[in-house]
Amino acid sequence: MDTREHSALNLKQPRVMVIGCGSIGGVVSARLIDAGVDVVGVTNNPSISKTLTERGLEVAYEDRTIRCPMSAVTSADELDASEDAFDVAVLSVPPDACEQALREALPWLKADAPIVCLPNGLVEERLARLVDAQRLIGGVVGFGGARDQDHRVRQTSSGGFVLGRLHPESFQGDPVLEDVAQMLAPVGPIQYSDNLRGARWSKLAINCAISSLGTIGGDRLGVLMRHRFVRRLALDIMTEVVAVAHAQDVRLEKVAGTLDLDWIALNEQERAARGSGGLVLKHTVLLAVGAKFRKMRSSMLSAIERGRTPSVDFLNGEVTERGRALGVATPVNEAVQRLVHSISQGHDVSSMQTLRTLYDALHHPDSASQAS
Repeated sequence: MDTREHSALNLKQPRVMVIGCGSIGGVVSARLIDAGVDVVGVTNNPSISKTLTERGLEVAYEDRTIRCPMSAVTSADELDASEDAFDVAVLSVPPDACEQALREALPWLKADAPIVCLPNGLVEERLARLVDAQRLIGGVVGFGGARDQDHRVRQTSSGGFVLGRLHPESFQGDPVLEDVAQMLAPVGPIQYSDNLRGARWSKLAINCAISSLGTIGGDRLGVLMRHRFVRRLALDIMTEVVAVAHAQDVRLEKVAGTLDLDWIALNEQERAARGSGGLVLKHTVLLAVGAKFRKMRSSMLSAIERGRTPSVDFLNGEVTERGRALGVATPVNEAVQRLVHSISQGHDVSSMQTLRTLYDALHHPDSASQAS
């Protein structure tokens, strides 16, 4: 992996369509507009579109707030047909909405326009059914964001992107990838990977734990990771994801260049042990992750609060579906998937007690059944 950063902009005044103007899409849009890039937003949320059109975009991070005007529509069909086609599309919608969003955007893009895919999950594999895979540039996001009820956006942690393709060439000989990297440089540091699948699966393992447990627990990551039983659930989830990835011959990448999913996955001794040296180190790492991203709140929980279907089927569900096909057991991810849907349907509530009940059911099933 190459860790060079880019600051120049090679594309000549590109027109960029940002599809999805929530937290991540909002951060990307604000930083691009602030750098002089022509950005038009497409969001299926009429309230967001109205706010952006009338008030503009506002993104806060640490001691700086970017305020900028932004054009936005609620559907690609509302775009001005007299304008030039878009040079680049940045896809920043939930993974369950990616395919439909891309179908609607395609007529408005230049025939060879690159499509930068920012959602979590294994989105490039799905979108390659709709377009030539070489138009797809995977962007694994390394920062967090949140959107307030008044549609102001906060960037909750620093970071940039890992960029790559499903079927990579050497990035030194990939001018489109270089151009996109330079265009996105104002958002954050850029890394290249010749192993996008490995980077995606590593991020999937993190999201299956953090986003789903955040949905069930109903609190920010910093609060959740203070509890040992929550950290153990996270380790259980990631261990299953790693097992499924290995069964598919995926070579996992380190997250942010440091977090090694192959190392953090529990071995058989650690699954049975209590208080071993290896477990202590892994819990310490998760404590550090919780401290660094303490303000992060699950986007799936926000989706449920807005009455939307959570994208758990494209996270934990992706793992359980592939695990069944490969003969790899994924009981923790299956239980998490069911519980997130139950919360979405109003049968359970997001709370620390709900998380504790899940842990007890998985780790102390006899005690849990007696308590019930």
